[in-house]
Amino acid sequence: MAKKIKIGVLGASGYTGSDLVRLAARHPNIEITLLTANSHAGKPMGKVFPHLAMLDLPDLTTIDDADWSSVDAVFCGLPHGTTQKITSQIFQKYDHVKIIDMSADFRLRDPQGYQNWYGLEHSAPEIQKQAVYGLTEHYREEIKLARLIACPGCYPTATLMALLPLAQAGLINVEELIIDAKSGVSGAGRGLKELALFCEAGEGMSPYGVGYHRHMAELEQEIGKASGQEILVNFTPHLVPMSRGELVTAHVKMSDGKTVDDIRGELEARYKDEPFIHVLEEGTLASTQKIRGSNHVVISINADRIPGRAIIITALDNLVKGSAGQALQNFNLAFGLDETLGLEQLPLFP
Repeated sequence: MAKKIKIGVLGASGYTGSDLVRLAARHPNIEITLLTANSHAGKPMGKVFPHLAMLDLPDLTTIDDADWSSVDAVFCGLPHGTTQKITSQIFQKYDHVKIIDMSADFRLRDPQGYQNWYGLEHSAPEIQKQAVYGLTEHYREEIKLARLIACPGCYPTATLMALLPLAQAGLINVEELIIDAKSGVSGAGRGLKELALFCEAGEGMSPYGVGYHRHMAELEQEIGKASGQEILVNFTPHLVPMSRGELVTAHVKMSDGKTVDDIRGELEARYKDEPFIHVLEEGTLASTQKIRGSNHVVISINADRIPGRAIIITALDNLVKGSAGQALQNFNLAFGLDETLGLEQLPLFP
């Protein structure tokens, strides 16, 4: 029997943290030895999340009481602004521990950019240099060698899966991107927020972050790098009345002489060997029903009636491939394991 890799989950009482526990609990190479949640410290995980009550898990503890020497890897599901300090402490004292960060604290390579978008001074710029952007299918080799993996946001994951190959191949005009994005309410986190209340979110759809959303920074960073130029994206997110799931519709202008067939061919070639990324056949549209509860991503490509334009639609589960699932996929790479371990579950339907 293979030796178990001991992990801790920080922020285990949040949606992403609890989904990481759900996935990791059935991973053959993982032993969960540490769970933190300051507001629920001292409680069994099953009291906070009854759907996990049948698992043999350690009780929740505070971060101050965490024993970092007891883990080989830490998954951070904390709010932005808190992971940098904790990561610095771990890096200074525990050389063996790897960090898979699901927060936004290390996603932006430029510390000044982090301050501009998040309103906080970056407290660990020296560690930022070691962080690898954890978009698995595009940074696989770097992730294998990384000690600090900064997992992307859910919106950037969905958007970049569709657009990065096209930007790299010069098939689209990256200066004319219009990205319309929609997410389930779990994307707002588990904290008490007015926009996530049932009476506010139910039976309707609401835009938010209009004209200035923090995920724009990741999109501009990664698409800009892929295309070799600085860009600004038109990105508008919306909250839809479902628990989980995400749908991103990208309206793109194709480069001169390029066609929808070129776009389809590029995406099919780029992802043909990927276990979790699926380019749908012509005439089949991406939808959240196709991926719910799984680490899979579906992409559909359509011609626009406006000449020279295409509509690319991507769907993923914001808590799985958009967060905890991608984090576990990156963990597998970092520890030399089969990339799909713990992520084999098929989508839930209905």
